[in-house]
Amino acid sequence: MPPKYRVPSWVLALGRLWRRSDSGSAAAEFVLVGALLTVLVLTVMQLALVLHIRNTLMDAAAEGARFAALADAEPGDGETRTRALIRVAIGDGYARHVTLTQGRHLGHPSIAISVRAPLPLIGLVGLDSGMEVIGHAAIEKLG
Repeated sequence: MPPKYRVPSWVLALGRLWRRSDSGSAAAEFVLVGALLTVLVLTVMQLALVLHIRNTLMDAAAEGARFAALADAEPGDGETRTRALIRVAIGDGYARHVTLTQGRHLGHPSIAISVRAPLPLIGLVGLDSGMEVIGHAAIEKLG
């Protein structure tokens, strides 16, 4: 039979103190979990904003390239249309760097419109020229 050990009274008192200190821990846990959930929700919302801006810029660049590639349009018309679409959808700050180039894409004559815009990191504030999208369209010819 193993010998019986006697637990000192100060260890028992400390154990009782720890058990009593559980009251009020729900409030601390609520604050910690609430802060974590708030950060998670704000991160998801920021990601959704970045994806919305990227998709809007891609659509405006592609639409501008298609407009510039029409048989009866001038290439500058596509750049102007891209800037107008971006200004209406997002704002002037995102329509500053729009460039148009003519070349070949996949072996066909094409027009490419490139848009460089800020990458929003906190709200709409972020890295200037941190995001670039390019829209391509094949040039139409009459006859």
